[in-house]
Amino acid sequence: MARFGDLASELNPLLKMWSLDGGSAGARSEPGDPRLATVAEFGGNPGDLVMRSYTPARLARGSALVVVLHGCTQTAASFEHSAAWTALADEHGFAVLYPEQHRGNNPKRCFNWFNPEDVARGAGEAASIRAMVETMVAGHGLDRRRVFVTGLSAGGAMTSALLAAYPDVFAGGAIMAGLPCGAASSVPQAFESMYKGASRPAREWGDVVRDSSDHRGPWPKVSVWHGGADSTVVPSNGDEIVKQWLDVHGLGGAKPTVERKGGRTRRVWTSPNGEAVVEQHVVAGMSHGVALDARRGETPGPFMLDVGVSANRDVLAFWGLATASAKSAEERSPANAPGAAEPPRPTSAHRPAAAASTAKTSRSGFAGRMEPEPRRSGRIDVQGVIAKALKAAGLMK
Repeated sequence: MARFGDLASELNPLLKMWSLDGGSAGARSEPGDPRLATVAEFGGNPGDLVMRSYTPARLARGSALVVVLHGCTQTAASFEHSAAWTALADEHGFAVLYPEQHRGNNPKRCFNWFNPEDVARGAGEAASIRAMVETMVAGHGLDRRRVFVTGLSAGGAMTSALLAAYPDVFAGGAIMAGLPCGAASSVPQAFESMYKGASRPAREWGDVVRDSSDHRGPWPKVSVWHGGADSTVVPSNGDEIVKQWLDVHGLGGAKPTVERKGGRTRRVWTSPNGEAVVEQHVVAGMSHGVALDARRGETPGPFMLDVGVSANRDVLAFWGLATASAKSAEERSPANAPGAAEPPRPTSAHRPAAAASTAKTSRSGFAGRMEPEPRRSGRIDVQGVIAKALKAAGLMK
C-alpha cells in the first residue's frame, strides 16, 4: 500500500516548480495598513523578509515588544485587520513587529517553517526576524527581557522554531494552530505532520529545542492554541508542542490545572515556584485559525474565527502584558458582568463539514481530536491526497 509520504514525495518537484514561478517584480507591492510602518533597513536579511512595525504615539522606554507572524495567504495588513494588535498595543503599551513573507519566497506567503535553512539560529528567515527584533529594541529603547512572539499556522510553526533557535531572545510565545519545532524538514514531511501529526517521545522533542542553541535556561513560557475540529493541522500537533515544552521546562510528569468554560478547555502547568510556564487551549468545534471575540473589537475573516474567545487578549495576560487598567476595564465589560451569558459555543458553522462529522465529543461537551475516517478499501484516494496537499500548500483553491 502506498504511503502518504511517498505520494507527497512525488509532488515535491511540482511544488518546487510552482514556488519558483511564484515570485514577481511586484511581489512586495501589496496593499498595506497605514498604521504599519515599513522599515527598509534592519541589518542582515538572509531570509529576504519584509519588516512592518507599529509603535503607540506615547510609547514609554522599556516597553515590551510583540512579534506577530501571519499565516499562509495572509499579509501583515490582513492579519492586523482581524487581530487588531495595534489596538492592543495602544491599550497595553507595547510595540508590535510584523515580519511579512512575500511571494518571491513562497507563492502563498507561508513562512518556510519546514526548511532547515530558514529556521536554524543565524540563518534564513529566522535570522531576518532576529535582526528585526534587534532593530526594534535598539531603535525604541524596548525591554530586551520582554520580547514575545505569536503566530498562526505556518506562522505558528515558525514561532515554534524561533522559540527553539532564540530562547535567549524571546521571553514567551503563543503557537496557534501550529506544529512542534522539528516536525518537518521537507515539504513531504510537512504534509504528513499537518494531516497525521508528528509524534515523538517527550525527550526527543525536548532535545530538538536544546540542540537548537547553546542556551540552557531560563526558557520561554509557551501558550498553545488549537481548534478541536482543525482538519488542516490536526489537534494532536498541539499536544506534541505541549509535550516538547514540558520536557524543556522539566515538567514532563507534572499534572496540569484544568479549566473548562464555554466550549474551551485550558490546561496550565506551573514551575516549582508557582509560575505558569506552559498552557494549552483547545476550543471545541473550532476549525483552523485564531480564536477571536468580535465583541472585543476583533474582526472575523479567513482563518480568523469569531468563537467568543479572544486568544490574543488571553495570551497577553499569560505573558504578563495586560495592564492593570485594562484588566479593570475588561472586568467591567458587559461580557463579564454578573449574570452575563457565556459566549456562544462554536457551532458547525465554525468547522469544515468533514470535521463536523468526525469530531468526537465527550460528556463535558469538549470535541476531542479527530480520527481519520475508516477506509472502505485498501486503496488510497490518490487524487484526494494530491488535492488536499496542494490546498494546504496554498497552490489550489
